[in-house]
Amino acid sequence: MIDLPQFTIVIDYLGTFAFAISGIRAAGGKDFDLFGAYVIGLVTATGGGTLRDILLGVRPFWMTQPSYLIITGVALLASLLFSSTFRYLSKAFFLFDAVGLGLFVVVGIEKTLAAGFPFWVAITMGMITGSVGGVIRDVLVNEVPLLFRRDIYALACVAGGIAYALCFHLHVSLSFTKIIAASVVIVIRVLAVRYRIRLPAFEKGRGELQK
Repeated sequence: MIDLPQFTIVIDYLGTFAFAISGIRAAGGKDFDLFGAYVIGLVTATGGGTLRDILLGVRPFWMTQPSYLIITGVALLASLLFSSTFRYLSKAFFLFDAVGLGLFVVVGIEKTLAAGFPFWVAITMGMITGSVGGVIRDVLVNEVPLLFRRDIYALACVAGGIAYALCFHLHVSLSFTKIIAASVVIVIRVLAVRYRIRLPAFEKGRGELQK
């Protein structure tokens, strides 16, 4: 049998590594120096959870365990040593990113519920945990945030939160609730990218929805 808490920690760290890599690669494309790339990687990996904890009135998670700072450093080192290899691992990193996204949503929901907030707040915090780090990354590298483009990203987080709430009210075991909620996020994100499923967007300069 899989030790679910230990498995969750492993996936959490893999997701953190993948998020940090995405930030570092974005910084590299903008000619940032090594320290700047590290900072971008760190805020990508921890930005969502930090904002969640501030809104919940608790100490940000990375201030109580240095592992996230270390993982970001490892990601930076790996980016330097294996930059040519990483070009061929984009699909693998995307999968890690999707898995990390699903897990971060679950973590955000659980932490919010433990603080005594209702489910609608928990779903919002789950979305913040999963997606805000990418928003901060894109703003710092002067790109339009992925969250505000047509990609199915934040909505995947919301769908996972709704799945969590449904499982909770149906008295599904906590372990399966976590798995189901995270899986909903992962599947929606992967299918959206695989089949290029996007939301309608306003036409530039016209304020009308694209057909």
